[in-house]
Amino acid sequence: MPPPTGLIEGPLTPEGFPAYLLRRGNSGLIVSMPHVGTLVPQHLAACMTPEALLLADTDWHLPLVYDLEGLDATILVATHSRLVIDLNRPPDDENLYPGRDTTGLIPTDTFRKEPVYREGVPDAAETASRRQAYWLPYHLALEAELARLRQANGQVVLWDAHSIASELPRFFSGRLTDLNFGTADGASCAPALIDAILAGVQTQQRYSWVLNGRFRGGYITRRFGDPANGVHAVQLEMSQVIYMDETAPFALRPDLCGHLSPLLRHCVAAAEQWALAGRKLVCP
Repeated sequence: MPPPTGLIEGPLTPEGFPAYLLRRGNSGLIVSMPHVGTLVPQHLAACMTPEALLLADTDWHLPLVYDLEGLDATILVATHSRLVIDLNRPPDDENLYPGRDTTGLIPTDTFRKEPVYREGVPDAAETASRRQAYWLPYHLALEAELARLRQANGQVVLWDAHSIASELPRFFSGRLTDLNFGTADGASCAPALIDAILAGVQTQQRYSWVLNGRFRGGYITRRFGDPANGVHAVQLEMSQVIYMDETAPFALRPDLCGHLSPLLRHCVAAAEQWALAGRKLVCP
């Protein structure tokens, strides 16, 4: 399937690249893809190792895997690699999973413990500069779109879309569950929303799934999920083996997407319908 149409460029970074791509919808659903970017400014790439520049830790192909055409969803897509700065980490770089190994706001090693930089690591001034240039624009856009949709609809569903390699001993043992839904242990959305999303997942047998397992939701889910005030956030971390080749050049597998994309469409459409039902209740 083609990527979503109608994406417009966000503000430009100091190097002249758009900080994000955005398509505005009106249904009360916003789909965020903070780790799909592959841009690395030339001056940063010159300092990185060959292993890092493979960009293996990218959430590859999600705009293609998700079938969002025909939905009136707002879509926010990152442009820059998570190696530049991780948009799903808190600005103070607090560990989201205390006691567990994880990469930070400015990653200094890859998911496979390979160094990102040939020598040295970014200092506090460099971190602050990247936070201002790349992290902040994405989060300001997300805040603005959530506020716009909240005002228009009464309630909003934020779907934070992610994927990761199926085997990464640094973070989990064995092969990861195929579909990993996270709601911050139930704090980021109403139970009725996740029930609606999971209705189609529970009846299929092709993919394994879990709710609030190893991945319970990152910074975006936890920061913006506020059910009491009408913002309901859900994260989906998918195992990449179910839709792509996990070795370079990380090719998309259309044969696998033929099974996965309809299920994702069903789940996201259920989230959109749930948001629309809330609008009818709030604004009769």
